[in-house]
Amino acid sequence: MDSTMMRLRLLGAAAAMTLSGCASGNGTWVELAGQRYVVEVADDDAERARGLMFREELPADRGMLFLHEREEPQAYWMKNTKIPLDILYFDSQRRLVSQRRDVPPCSLGDGCPPYPSTGPARYVLELNAGQAARIGLQDGAELTFGPGIAPR
Repeated sequence: MDSTMMRLRLLGAAAAMTLSGCASGNGTWVELAGQRYVVEVADDDAERARGLMFREELPADRGMLFLHEREEPQAYWMKNTKIPLDILYFDSQRRLVSQRRDVPPCSLGDGCPPYPSTGPARYVLELNAGQAARIGLQDGAELTFGPGIAPR
């Protein structure tokens, strides 16, 4: 099994958690194109696998930041995800390298399609669908980490 399929399986393997249930979501933030988002940080396999699955909503100023150990092609999917998202891929310098906007929810289980980055990425930010368009996000935009976010 190649690493992309392994990652896709990991992303779909875990159960949901509530927005307030993530310990790292307490005031942790990122800034992108002048907009600040309070984020939950997914920095291990279990948290990355769980992601935003089964969530009924995500407040407009919230998101989830996924931290990977190394920069490489990434692929995310929407298995068991109930809200449309913008999936934003950033390199090791936190520059936007790929955008997947308005990705629809998927209830097809393992039949949900992957949404790969177009280049190597180390950080992935998921926001409500439409946020990237709302802030006029362009490739090359820089993601700023607030205090408490430590790259692995």
